[in-house]
Amino acid sequence: MPRLPADPDLLVIGAGAAGIAAARTALEAGHRVVVLEARGRVGGRAVTDTARLGLPYDLGATWLHQAATNPLVPLAQALGVTLHDSDALRRERSQVGARALTAEEDAAYAAAWTAAEARIEAAATDGGPDRSLAEGMGATGPWAPAIEGWQGDIISAAPAGRVSLHDFHANALEGGNRLPEGGFGALVARLAEGLPVVLDAPVTRLAWGGRQAVAEGPFGTLRARAVVVTIPASLLAAEAIRFDPPLPAAVLQAAHDLPLGQVVKAGFRVAGGERFGLPPFSSVDRLVAPGEPLVAMSLFPFGRPVISCHVGGDAAAALEAEGDAAVAAFMRAEIATRFGADALRCLVPGPIVSEWGRDPWSRGVYSYARIGRAAARAILAEPLADGRLCLAGEATDQGMAGTVGGAWRSGVGAGRRAMAALAG
Repeated sequence: MPRLPADPDLLVIGAGAAGIAAARTALEAGHRVVVLEARGRVGGRAVTDTARLGLPYDLGATWLHQAATNPLVPLAQALGVTLHDSDALRRERSQVGARALTAEEDAAYAAAWTAAEARIEAAATDGGPDRSLAEGMGATGPWAPAIEGWQGDIISAAPAGRVSLHDFHANALEGGNRLPEGGFGALVARLAEGLPVVLDAPVTRLAWGGRQAVAEGPFGTLRARAVVVTIPASLLAAEAIRFDPPLPAAVLQAAHDLPLGQVVKAGFRVAGGERFGLPPFSSVDRLVAPGEPLVAMSLFPFGRPVISCHVGGDAAAALEAEGDAAVAAFMRAEIATRFGADALRCLVPGPIVSEWGRDPWSRGVYSYARIGRAAARAILAEPLADGRLCLAGEATDQGMAGTVGGAWRSGVGAGRRAMAALAG
């Protein structure tokens, strides 16, 4: 069993980005803090694996989005982490099967994107009731399945027909993506260095009705004057922690209204010098038929011999349920479709595959709002017990929900609200 430190002023549950941010915020203000983490590592849904492919590979979060306002950008720079401008480096290519688009087809695809985005903006701001992202987008023509696949399954991690248009629009990012040298998960782990984190310490019960909160689990019992809980909305909805008294009905409903979507990711190492005629930082998509899953594919980041493929939504959930072999076979078939069957001979056996849907401490990747429930994020972020209990995480952020930057912002805010309660 992990050894517990002394009872703190502030207890933080979860050592993902939100928990790390809350803990750092309170520690910098001079408070005694303990972080309890269920996993055997920090980082939550941001983790860099360097072993299985022999080079850094982010199984979860990869990009620092919206660099101009992302709080992790100055933190990374202060650590001396090099951030690469992904937008400037990325080389986009779209295909029909194995061939690149003609100039005419490429122009038609770009025009379809522009029209879809304009319709999203108009529908989200017309003062009408919420509707699905798919309805607001109103994509038509041969490129509609690809655009819906991007905006729904890939970006929202759920089919566009189930995603709130208002929430999608409220959290649309402004661009400016950065790739941290060495991996995003490695960056988050560095930001946790020196924090009082207890690993392998899942909380099963949290009593929060009195002047002191009491956390219980296999580790024993820990008391604190205030608590920040940063577990995903999926675990709140499943009542993975038994809150005593129970969370207010509106808060629990908000967690149900912010389910975590699904994305499964597979990374393949490419043997030799084969690059399929593509430059580093290539991004390749293709025309898909109605009902056919779209695979987002990034190739050779930093010139490394890696192909990263990911698919989202219901297709991701189904593949992950079948297991890693099914995921690998599906992605290999997609690589063959785009680059020919001979491309498979260049792939080193044993790809790395994410398992976020099967991970008991996440049960998905990031949250989306159900139709008509865009207000759920604000409900979930509202402090309880005069600030002695605060919920944080990407699902509680408004503006950068679904991102590590949003999770970090929420953790800082929750830490400040909890400190205000401590001072009261």
